[in-house]
Amino acid sequence: MSLLLAALLLASGCDKAKAPVEVTVAAINDFHGNLLSSPFKYPDAAAAGGEVKLKAGGIAALSGVLAELRQKDAELLLIGAGDMVGGSPPISSMWADEPSVDALDLLGLKFSVVGNHELDQGKAELLRQIQGGCESSRPDKACQFDKAYKGASFPYISANLIDTQTGKPLFQPYRIEQAHGAKIAFVGATLKNVAAYVSAKSMDGLSTVDEADAINALLPELKQQNVDAVVVVIHQGGETPERFDQPNCSQLSGDVVDVVKRLDPQIKVVITAHTHQGYLCRVGDTLVTQGASFGRLLTQLTLTVDTDKHQLLDVKAQNLVVDPQRYHATAEIAALQAEVESRSQAQLSHPLARLASRQVGRETNAAGESAMGDLIADSQLSATRSLGAQVALMNLGGMRMDIALEEGQEQVNYGQVAGVQPFNNTLNIMTLTGTQLRQLLEQQWQEGSMGFYPLQPSASLSYRWDAARPQGQRILAESLMVDGQLVQPEQDYRITVNSFLAEGGDNFTVLKQAGNRLDTGLNDLEALINYLQVRDQAGQPVGLAEAEQRIQKVGASLAGSDQ
Repeated sequence: MSLLLAALLLASGCDKAKAPVEVTVAAINDFHGNLLSSPFKYPDAAAAGGEVKLKAGGIAALSGVLAELRQKDAELLLIGAGDMVGGSPPISSMWADEPSVDALDLLGLKFSVVGNHELDQGKAELLRQIQGGCESSRPDKACQFDKAYKGASFPYISANLIDTQTGKPLFQPYRIEQAHGAKIAFVGATLKNVAAYVSAKSMDGLSTVDEADAINALLPELKQQNVDAVVVVIHQGGETPERFDQPNCSQLSGDVVDVVKRLDPQIKVVITAHTHQGYLCRVGDTLVTQGASFGRLLTQLTLTVDTDKHQLLDVKAQNLVVDPQRYHATAEIAALQAEVESRSQAQLSHPLARLASRQVGRETNAAGESAMGDLIADSQLSATRSLGAQVALMNLGGMRMDIALEEGQEQVNYGQVAGVQPFNNTLNIMTLTGTQLRQLLEQQWQEGSMGFYPLQPSASLSYRWDAARPQGQRILAESLMVDGQLVQPEQDYRITVNSFLAEGGDNFTVLKQAGNRLDTGLNDLEALINYLQVRDQAGQPVGLAEAEQRIQKVGASLAGSDQ
């Protein structure tokens, strides 16, 4: 009877296959220690002026949206795609980003990929930030917020960031997380050309290998562990003209596209970062997402998984605007934010100087010049003129924030200025020939995601460029002037740049060939503050609302990115 009963039970369907499960993944990228909300805008035909403008992000609103999502799915997996810290506003950077690590712990971050900015201070300091302790290359900041800094509760991962001493990845290459009975493998990768975005010193003891090769090589190992789905989380990205919330967008371009195309076909989800763009695109049948930057968007993915067949059946994604007006802080996060703000307030609110305008922005005009770039380059030349400098050049990526005075505010404060330049670079002077100077300016047109990446010139440099001419020949030689004089090919010129650029950062490799190099030891932020104050005291405040047109563009329109 027992055998017959068993057969009947089997026939009646009591041994049915498990139903597919849904796993919720929430992803943030390029948080950069933005504990507070920051400006965000996007096109919307229904909005006034065709554009929505608001302050978004910040740990308060992030905790609120995550709490709401966890009410629907308590097993939600929160993950980071890199640049969680580094390049941060002063409320975080003045404390070595330790409050941001604490906040990410409280938010329940499962792990983060290593981005380029995690390496701003080098391997040893990143390991300290993760593991805790106070032995730091920046003792004036480390353990100042918490004397017993314990590090991060979440790990970092990267399959292709290699410790040159061991020849193996510095961190675990992947992380397997479980939710609703499903095993999801998240494979991490750092952009292969990370060395172009950090100082040479920061890469001591580190190297990278190809992202796609490193990821694909792990798939047999993951298969042996019976994972139900593989999700790639990579600190590399692209851009698209399509809206951040448009499903299945199709115009994605940039460095990450090539990586995605070379991934094993079984990988159907790639979470990206680095380019600070918002998108929900398809590359073939692979979903590729990114959630802008600074925590202003949260990417929510719903994975439908067959745990019997170990298959990802479907994935849906949306980018949620992290609106502080809608989402409110959890108690723990509210307490942390209040403590950080109160302890930072005196230094950050200290007034420095009047400005010539109430807003100085980083947005470049058609020629590639910005008001903020003009201001910073002028400040750096002012600081180094007495040492023989003739021209100063500033990189776009070194300018992190705009300056906008609040209503009733008469002077820009320390926090606003420090937010512009958080990297603690020194000013370097070096010699380029006129030919090399022109070659350097030609390097503003780059391959891949960087696209058109214009250097910002001091008032002593002016030129025109022609978009219709071939790459490498766009600078019009007859227009290239230093101090109003035509640049001569064989003549030497003394150029000031920050220490990151001096090593060929942002792919400006001509600077590595420069001669007669001098690290002045002058801090870039201090140079900017001094310039603002000296000019204000002289009754000639600086900081304009518009670029001064030191660069002029002629010829046809040129597609590119000013990321």
